Amino acid sequence: MADHLLVYITTPNEEEALRIGRAVVERRLAACANVVPAIRSLYWWEGRLVEDGEALLFLKTRAAVLQELIQAVRELHSYSVPCITAFPIVGGNPDYLKWVTEETAGGLNQEPGAEAPGLSGN
Repeated sequence: MADHLLVYITTPNEEEALRIGRAVVERRLAACANVVPAIRSLYWWEGRLVEDGEALLFLKTRAAVLQELIQAVRELHSYSVPCITAFPIVGGNPDYLKWVTEETAGGLNQEPGAEAPGLSGN
């Protein structure tokens, strides 16, 4: 598995996505959370095709904390079977990936809550 991951989570609304994102970033299970407030989802549930409005939550993290992150999201999420999927980050800005590592390892070599070097709007 790659060292760094992008985690994709759907939620019923923007408020829940923000609440979950804030909780996992505060716990340093993710370095950054991005919320896309309005998406449309189509899926089978309990034998019928459902179309719903949802919000999308992206998290940037490390593989080493993925299982703990999944457990935290499952506890915080309102869905009984939440969509939580992780995708490997196979490359990217080395400074950004270093920042992700530091922020999800307790902020080593960086003050807690410090912004990624030269970045805003992670």
